[in-house]
Amino acid sequence: MTTSTAPATPADLAARYERGDFLLATARHALLASGVVATATETEPSRLSGVLPGLFTDSGASIAVGVLPFDTTSMPGHLVLPRAIHRASSDHAAVLPRTALPQPVKVTPVPEPEAHLAAVRAAVTALSDRDLRKVVLARALDLDFDEAVPVADVVRNLANGNPRHTTYAAQLPGGRTLVGATPELLLSRTGGAVVSRPHAGSMPRSADPAIDKANGEALLASEKDHVEHAVVVESVVEILRPFCRTLDVRGPELVSTPAIWHLSTTVTGELIDQDVTALDLAAALHPTPAVCGTPTGAARSLVQELEPFDREYYAGAVGWVDAAGDGEWAVGIRCAEIADTSMRLYAGGGIVPASDPRTELDETSAKFRTLLAAMGLEI
Repeated sequence: MTTSTAPATPADLAARYERGDFLLATARHALLASGVVATATETEPSRLSGVLPGLFTDSGASIAVGVLPFDTTSMPGHLVLPRAIHRASSDHAAVLPRTALPQPVKVTPVPEPEAHLAAVRAAVTALSDRDLRKVVLARALDLDFDEAVPVADVVRNLANGNPRHTTYAAQLPGGRTLVGATPELLLSRTGGAVVSRPHAGSMPRSADPAIDKANGEALLASEKDHVEHAVVVESVVEILRPFCRTLDVRGPELVSTPAIWHLSTTVTGELIDQDVTALDLAAALHPTPAVCGTPTGAARSLVQELEPFDREYYAGAVGWVDAAGDGEWAVGIRCAEIADTSMRLYAGGGIVPASDPRTELDETSAKFRTLLAAMGLEI
């Protein structure tokens, strides 16, 4: 395995991405992996973690990159030990030129908007019937093209977005590519230091500065959104507590993407046991209530009842772990799975007892608009 330490910016690495590579990039740091030395595909994340030490030893590789699915009980996580690794960091956010993309010839919402409204209403009823605090419902948008989708151009366009985003691309089993720009850090581990940055609660941005400011203030004042956010933060803290000798919780604070205001909290901790890897911690946290709901098992069952598709790797986790146990994992949202001449986009929202179906539909629509615009698609 080769490792590049030559001076480069995250934008440089995004510009070098080719379909089949792995990319995890913010405006400040990035990791690009290419080639395959070995792979590990296991349904249980604990098994993935268990086989990695032997693979590291046998292959000479020092890092594994890849994805965990939304439902780790029924779909495999997929890790690749790459042939080459390139890293970059920068103190400033470089801007890549945007590339014009072919436009879709067919757009199909899954489900239709009215069916999503009905699903939200059913979810609100089920919360009380099944003693759930929260469930996350998503919908999809299928795009068909009359030519191959230029995955590398899509990734470069995504990397040109908001510096709070983490742009990612990962090859999936079967040849599809998962690409996205997520605002949410699931977990990073550097030595004994652990950081998680859960997001929950959102409000659309506006081109009108006065309306935009009012929307942000409304989110900060929203009891419904603070309840939704607290459910997620409480879960992250309780899961990390047994692993950490100290935990510090700061938030929530108001953060933004070009189209969405979010509530965000930063949770930091100090590991008790240095043998606990970033993959172990990511597997313990995933799926958080931000992408599934709580309690996890009951919420996941309701998701599978109400959504007319299998999420597969949407709302999973994307990241890397090295032989020392360090790593970084992002929540796999604001994403699309790209095949040859088609792609499926996903967007979801948290449902709590106070949720309004029309507002929830509008939230997913805003998230679709963000992702489509960032990709360079006009719909």
